[in-house]
Amino acid sequence: MNIKFRLTLMNFLQFFMWGSWLISIGNYLGGTLHFTGSQIGAVFSTLGIASLFMPALMGIVADKWLNAEKVLGLCHIFGACMLIWASTVTDPNIFFWVMLLNSMFYMPTIALNNTVSYIILEQKGFDVIKDFPPIRVWGTVGFISAMWVVDIFNWDASNMQLIFSAVSALILGIYAFTMPTCPTGKSSQSKSFLAVLGLDAFVLFKQRKMSVFFLFAMFLGAALQITNAFGSSFLESFKSSFPNSFVVIHKLPTLSISQISETLFILTIPFFLKKFGIKKVMLMSMFAWVLRFGLFGIGNPGNGLTFLIASMIIYGMAFDFFNISGSLFVEKETPSNMRASAQGLFMFMTNGVGAMCGGYGAGLIVDLFTKMNPITNEIISRDWQSIWFVFAGYALVLGLIFPFVFKYKHDPKAVGNFQH
Repeated sequence: MNIKFRLTLMNFLQFFMWGSWLISIGNYLGGTLHFTGSQIGAVFSTLGIASLFMPALMGIVADKWLNAEKVLGLCHIFGACMLIWASTVTDPNIFFWVMLLNSMFYMPTIALNNTVSYIILEQKGFDVIKDFPPIRVWGTVGFISAMWVVDIFNWDASNMQLIFSAVSALILGIYAFTMPTCPTGKSSQSKSFLAVLGLDAFVLFKQRKMSVFFLFAMFLGAALQITNAFGSSFLESFKSSFPNSFVVIHKLPTLSISQISETLFILTIPFFLKKFGIKKVMLMSMFAWVLRFGLFGIGNPGNGLTFLIASMIIYGMAFDFFNISGSLFVEKETPSNMRASAQGLFMFMTNGVGAMCGGYGAGLIVDLFTKMNPITNEIISRDWQSIWFVFAGYALVLGLIFPFVFKYKHDPKAVGNFQH
């Protein structure tokens, strides 16, 4: 079988299994199991907690002791077991710990998937920079496809989404073992755990420019999982007032517009970085988050449908102009001998500390504007407009402060590196 096709299938499954539950599980936890907002937020914080250390740990294992494709396969197989277990759990405390275990196995596979793809492409004589992006984009296609499948079978409010994801993970785990051998690397043998994690790059905090950048990266990282955690529940809340609306009946395809937008905005990053520079691009991201949340606050499936759709589209800018552009900025601004560590630190601050705090914080905000029945523990009402406006206000404060504390002068002639 053509190796590019095999890698495409691997990338497709890598994110297919994640898309099977990430966007829809909030509706299952809140609507079916009656978890509180903070309990749902805690589940999503497991992604951040696991990202603090597990990608680095599994990266060391793949570098020193076990071939990367085998580590990838084992992580997915163990993760599948955790998802099956999670599908049987209804207690919020136990569910948190099971999903933390699942996250500890899944989050490292995002980097391992890239590593395996890079090694195999190089082995076969392909240009990684040229040939990997068209392969990786099928990961996003897989994520969107899984959302649609869950919607078609009406699994968004049941544990079937977890079982479906587990089956996909098991298939990918077995498939990974059939990939060409990716031997342990020699160049990484001397790297410490702290170096791989990016913690030795903390020396960059001595530079005001970089310390401010990483701090705001953490603050923006807190916004990453908010709509993943509560977007489906938000649209479900319109069921009584707009029972026949496409948006309510098909929540996941509607939310998938965000992922489609993300794939399109990636293509615009080189232009925006070259023309405006990282400071203005980051500002665009912050105000895009304001619009993302604010448009949710004023939108509805009726006369506010345009606002909902606009919020989905603006997500691509909000996410890419911070996450992808930030990574490119780190690549350009750090010494060559520290770039890998700096990227690790960037991920640590955004997907680790930021996402973890965002998960907990968002849950508390949701609970603040929720009235619960103390006897049945079911939701009586939830003020979604106030919830989204609080999140929009948070992003607005970041956007107002950032230009005054982040000192960076853009030189269009010096940003050629952003083009690769």
